[in-house]
Amino acid sequence: MKSLFDETAKNEIENRIHKLSNASIPVWGKMDISQMFYHCQFPLKIALKKEYPPMKPSILAKLFFKKAMYNDKPWKKNLPTHPKLKVVDSKVFEEEKQRLLELVTEFSDKRTVSEWDPHPMFGKFTKDQWGKMQYKHLDHHLQQFSV
Repeated sequence: MKSLFDETAKNEIENRIHKLSNASIPVWGKMDISQMFYHCQFPLKIALKKEYPPMKPSILAKLFFKKAMYNDKPWKKNLPTHPKLKVVDSKVFEEEKQRLLELVTEFSDKRTVSEWDPHPMFGKFTKDQWGKMQYKHLDHHLQQFSV
């Protein structure tokens, strides 16, 4: 699994984001492109301690879904989204695209940080797991928009 801490993987994600336009249409799901950009900011903000949505730690999530966050197996389409991370209101394409790119860079620049705060729902992740999880989430949603 690629990691957002790897410069090549980070550049790949950025290039794919730049290929999207306000007219990009999802292959699956309910979010439009601007909402997807906004949604993709949540995990990065959580990792960077910029936002910590109240999410209950879940033993079931830790047992059955935590490894899926960073393993090599692709996520299924239309997986349910945690209610705190759903985006239903309109967003501005260029603003959300720029914020997402900034967060991708800020997260990637933390590649030398070895200790990370626990995730509010899944608990402790290693640095390697955080990097893979961020890449996997972004990759999943970029595939949703065919890039």
